[in-house]
Amino acid sequence: MSTTNPEIWSVAVCLYDRLTPLDFQGPVGLFGFLAPEVIANKPEVLEQEGSSPFKSVPKVALDLHYLSVSLDPVVTDSGPKLVPTDLYSAEKQYDVLLVPGGSNGNPQGVPKELLEFLKKQAPKAKYVLTVCTGSWILAATGLLDGKRATTNKFTFNMVKETTSKSIEWVPKARWVVDGNYWTSSGVTAGADMANAFLQHIVGEETAKQIRGIIELSSREEGDDEFADFYGLV
Repeated sequence: MSTTNPEIWSVAVCLYDRLTPLDFQGPVGLFGFLAPEVIANKPEVLEQEGSSPFKSVPKVALDLHYLSVSLDPVVTDSGPKLVPTDLYSAEKQYDVLLVPGGSNGNPQGVPKELLEFLKKQAPKAKYVLTVCTGSWILAATGLLDGKRATTNKFTFNMVKETTSKSIEWVPKARWVVDGNYWTSSGVTAGADMANAFLQHIVGEETAKQIRGIIELSSREEGDDEFADFYGLV
């Protein structure tokens, strides 16, 4: 196995009260295998008869940070409270931004500090990812103007009607890529988008190994049954 050190990218997971945990936990479940400490230590979970499933060290490591307006626990739509590690006010540029949705996943439901953070960070970030109504939040910053995007199909029409007319909201898509902006459909689609994102940044072989470990049966970009379910196409 190659010992070349990977390039470490910092990932800002954007937290706020009443978010849907699976929106970010789906992607993080995949991204965690590329954590610097996991790649460096090759823990037992990654061992197959004494060797890592990675044929070579991934070229990118993902250093995960969990941001909020304070370090107080964040109340979610379901499950335990979340403990942030960093603040939106911190003077640090992140390489990847991940914005989940939730029952408060709309421009009026999230703190203004999150919106300001996205406006400041996105122009210099390598990638911006949203899951579910996280794209609704991002749209409120103007960062999706002139771009293609998608969102949760249950709220699709509401999101389309309340955001800039310059955004091309794609009804039938598990996720949409426009430049360095990746937006997914609702909740579980985040894992499918994250798998495609890993294919993009570290290659199919590494992504395949991670899918095999977590037993993910991933969907393709246009494999979206919920556009039909909600009569959007």
